[in-house]
Amino acid sequence: MIVYGSTLSPFVRKVMAFAAEKGIDVELKPSAPGNKDPEFLEASPFGKMPGFRDGDFAISDSSAIVAYLDAIKPEPNLIPTEPRARARTIWFDEYADTILFACGGKMFFNRIVGPRFLGVPGDEEIARKAECDELPPLLDYLERVIPDSGFLVEDRITLADIAVAGPFVNLRHLNVAIDPARWPKVSRYVAAILDRPSFKPWVEREAAFLERTAA
Repeated sequence: MIVYGSTLSPFVRKVMAFAAEKGIDVELKPSAPGNKDPEFLEASPFGKMPGFRDGDFAISDSSAIVAYLDAIKPEPNLIPTEPRARARTIWFDEYADTILFACGGKMFFNRIVGPRFLGVPGDEEIARKAECDELPPLLDYLERVIPDSGFLVEDRITLADIAVAGPFVNLRHLNVAIDPARWPKVSRYVAAILDRPSFKPWVEREAAFLERTAA
């Protein structure tokens, strides 16, 4: 199985962490937006990361990919089958992929991706507003809903945790701190999930890469 992309993308990172938690071996084949490689475009017709291939089956979009992985290897099931737990897991996946990513993406693009890799000046005002105005309510929400167990659904690791924790890696790369006095649950939650073997190696590799490519 091949995943096309870079784990600097929360969506690619989500797939790689999900596969690791499932015990599924996948190969990460580096790719970036604008890649014209026919093999990549067959898996991702619109050039979005991640793309995925399993033999003659190809698909894109992180949520579609993890649904496939959960189906081909049912245990451990990271997308719960109990109706309410399943719905909540899908909600947290959506929250991470759209609401949380939209906020973090403004910071990561304007402070790292644009100026460092695309030669495009970043708009610091957009990044500042995302950090100061948009992010706090998103953290307030998580602070209210994170259970004492430290897992969002069914008191165990699920797609909900993998999806939600992913964008916080990008915030960590930006040195955007989560104030433990204001958001103690979020601070502990993020630290615990990102310290799991499914995440930690990718976080460390990304940090080393960004350090090497720093201006």
